[in-house]
Amino acid sequence: MSSVRILTRGADLAAARAATLNLPRASIGSTVLRRELSSAAIVRPTVLRSLRTNVPVAAVASRAANQAVRYASSSSEPLSKTQLYDLHVEHGAKMVPFAGFDMPLQYADLSHVESHMWTREKASLFDVSHMVQHQLSGPGAIDLLKKVTPSSVDKLAPNTSSLSCLLEEGTGGMIDDCVITRRGEDTFYFVTNAGRRTEDLAFLTAEIDAYRSKHGADSLKWEILADRALVALQGPLAASVLQPLIHTANTPASETDLSTLYFGSCRELYLTLPDGSATAHPLLISRTGYTGEDGFEISIPTSGAPSLPRQVTELLLADSSKSRLAGLAARDSLRLEAGMCLYGHDISTAQTPPAAALGWVVGRDRRDPATATFNGASVILPQLASPKSIPQRRVGLSVEKGPPAREGAVVVNISDPANPVEVGVVTSGLPSPSLGGANIAMAYVKQGLHTKGTELAVKVRNKVRKATVVGMPWVPSKFYRPQ
Repeated sequence: MSSVRILTRGADLAAARAATLNLPRASIGSTVLRRELSSAAIVRPTVLRSLRTNVPVAAVASRAANQAVRYASSSSEPLSKTQLYDLHVEHGAKMVPFAGFDMPLQYADLSHVESHMWTREKASLFDVSHMVQHQLSGPGAIDLLKKVTPSSVDKLAPNTSSLSCLLEEGTGGMIDDCVITRRGEDTFYFVTNAGRRTEDLAFLTAEIDAYRSKHGADSLKWEILADRALVALQGPLAASVLQPLIHTANTPASETDLSTLYFGSCRELYLTLPDGSATAHPLLISRTGYTGEDGFEISIPTSGAPSLPRQVTELLLADSSKSRLAGLAARDSLRLEAGMCLYGHDISTAQTPPAAALGWVVGRDRRDPATATFNGASVILPQLASPKSIPQRRVGLSVEKGPPAREGAVVVNISDPANPVEVGVVTSGLPSPSLGGANIAMAYVKQGLHTKGTELAVKVRNKVRKATVVGMPWVPSKFYRPQ
């Protein structure tokens, strides 16, 4: 994994925007280019720090917008490639630097908006192999996860999962968000963000070493599953694409029938190759995703079978009337419509789960201050008990027609139109493809201004545009659940 450093107007990310717009590299840094596409690797640390301090959030946002500070992979180090890199290039992908990897932004056959709508109407396949897959096992696995996350991992049934987050000691700030799956009594599989690899590994190493020093080296086994690819098949046709490919020989029908695999659950299943044989390894198929649509994330082992990720991908793309490849651009707009956070934009160590409207990740049985042992419990539990104590809250905004409110845009209170007061900052925003281009945004606003229907405004291109606090998601989720 390449190191991460702070860049001012990072050329690699600007180049990503230029690529998606068919602009020459000479356009990099232009005002037009900076506002065209919200790259999923941009973050303004000064904005995030303001959410913890007494620095006026709008003043910090203004500085951030002018400085255009970004986190990006060091340009002095080579980018990593996923197992599917060659396939992306063959399909005409526009490759861009993202979290230390050379990743597809979009493909030649569909524009960003077309790919977005294809996912909402049919099925798209995303390569997410850059993300970090972990396995934690041993008699101390539950105790360790109950310290570093606020989730009730001990209550998860086998082969079920939950969204969670890694928490900073003392502050309760979110080091990363993750999905944790219980694979056995004391075995857990979880996935973290590629852009936080360095921070996550350092944090987990310290926590695991401390646990082992008290309970013995055999108390925990932690593995990074570097030999696995990861793809996400998302959209209303995802199940109809995947079901015919499930290899049914020697497996009970109840296991191979995807209609009994519900959101938040997983199974290990083989797929059938064109010659009728089974894939070299079973695939871990989880009914989950990052788009708000029904879909699956498929973890693909490659040990002794380096071609397996490509074989699986080609199977899933065999019927181009149903499924096509999609890249980072569509993934970002889909997740925003679904009200899902992007780490480094909408959440960071500057926010606790309650401040980010994610208080529900704290298990109901973990809210007793007398028994809570997770990192930051002394900060998080009082916030859950008294939400009015939280200085800023994450909200959704519907912004009036016109230029969209992008990350860093200042939110103002216009209850007195003659004297607008700066009260927050936008963390993600774009014209929603699913809503006909209506402007949507996530933002943090001061306590008391977060209730639905509150009339605010955002400053876009030095103009004040009306905005209303709305519920999220903007596009209803279609997760597959029991009827």
